[in-house]
Amino acid sequence: RNKGWLKHLDFAVLDLMCMQICLALAYFGRHRELSRLYRDSVYQNVVLLLAVFEFVYLFFIDGYRDILKRGYYIELVSAVKEVCLLEMLLAFYLFAVKSGDDFSRTVLFLLGIYELIGGYLVRILWKKHVMRRQSKEGENSLLLVTTSEYLEQVLENVRSNNFQTYFPAGIVLIGRGKGVSDTYEGIPLIPESEMTEWVCRNWVDEALIVLPQEQHFGKEYMEAFSEMGIVTHYSIMQDFADADNHQIAEKVCGYLVLTSGMQLVSNRQYLTKRVMDIAGGIAGSLITVILTIILGPLIYIKSPGPIFFTQKRVGKNGKMFKMYKFRTMYLDAEERKKALMEQNRVADGLMFKMEDDPRIIGSHFDANGKYVPGIGNLIRKLSLDEFPQFFNVLLGDMSLVGTRPPTVDEYEKYKLHHKARLSAKPGITGLWQVSGRSEITDFEEVVKLDTEYITDWSIGRDFRILLKTVQIVFTGKGSM
Repeated sequence: RNKGWLKHLDFAVLDLMCMQICLALAYFGRHRELSRLYRDSVYQNVVLLLAVFEFVYLFFIDGYRDILKRGYYIELVSAVKEVCLLEMLLAFYLFAVKSGDDFSRTVLFLLGIYELIGGYLVRILWKKHVMRRQSKEGENSLLLVTTSEYLEQVLENVRSNNFQTYFPAGIVLIGRGKGVSDTYEGIPLIPESEMTEWVCRNWVDEALIVLPQEQHFGKEYMEAFSEMGIVTHYSIMQDFADADNHQIAEKVCGYLVLTSGMQLVSNRQYLTKRVMDIAGGIAGSLITVILTIILGPLIYIKSPGPIFFTQKRVGKNGKMFKMYKFRTMYLDAEERKKALMEQNRVADGLMFKMEDDPRIIGSHFDANGKYVPGIGNLIRKLSLDEFPQFFNVLLGDMSLVGTRPPTVDEYEKYKLHHKARLSAKPGITGLWQVSGRSEITDFEEVVKLDTEYITDWSIGRDFRILLKTVQIVFTGKGSM
């Protein structure tokens, strides 16, 4: 579950910039010039140490946790704590490297004063900006489940306490009578009887259930949400809970709720995964540029047309995105796929896999009916066609490790429990790929492996899957 670390990163960057400005002001206040600030090795090291401190404060101390929910006094206390930690760190560093005589105590003192005042004001002003913006915008799709009497109040609370930057994707009114409009303020109203099917077919990140004490939310609906891997927030007064799911108590949109989901990820864990994705995405994108220079002409000669293949795929919680790959099939591959569905190795058409695919560039059957592979087969065998997906990783649509994103037509055939594999961001590689993708033709086994990955996710497991992927690609033992 995305806990909103990007908003915290905004505050960290602003805080770091403020620290650097405060250091310059403190230096100028003591020495009345700035020319030596970035030439003196002691001060150069302190400049770098400020960046290290900010990283630790964000990543390990989690100093910006719930920052949008803090009032003026709590924010002041937080700023004081941060400045005290910073001053102690700098003092310890100067003592440890025996550079205390070369660093002005006046600069150290002024830095703390300026950072306390400047850092506090910057946080308050930026929080006001974020609050104004998030009242109009949203990044996470939210399903609201409530009653007609509560609806107006719930929407107002969502908009005025929108710390998670939600946008209402749909509304379910429990006990809704006939003759009610199909929309409310432009938001679709979904009949209670169609709720689970609608959630299965649409982009829903989370669900918020706010009902009066005498109104009960059906356990079968909670079980369906759990089966689909939907993160669910329900009023703390509700009388159900699922012991199989991870659960925490928190405040969402002004309501005290019990949050349930397949895997609830902390800011620190999510940030670690995203940093891994960015680092891997940059490296993979550079390799992709080189591969384009080499593979581009080979693909074009055999099949004139675009070098890259783009296709609409279904991402996390049903959000659509455009996925990139090197084109390894002829331009009419999608049309020819319909005629080849009988040879699909995966039952029910929930995925498409076949041996000796004639749609692959350069492949053909000889006079004896024997399949002759082409350049497209080689690119796929070496997994080179996957490299443009590193652009998707940088854009945030995909991760290095995750579940494989289905096509739209595959997604339309999903049952409720199949959607659980979409509760995590899709990845270039994943557990079922390194478990022998070529041998797995049962889609239920794919779903089982994907849900196992999501439920038991950890950074260490991602590393092991990445190492296994590299091993498979370079040794040829298995197929990616």
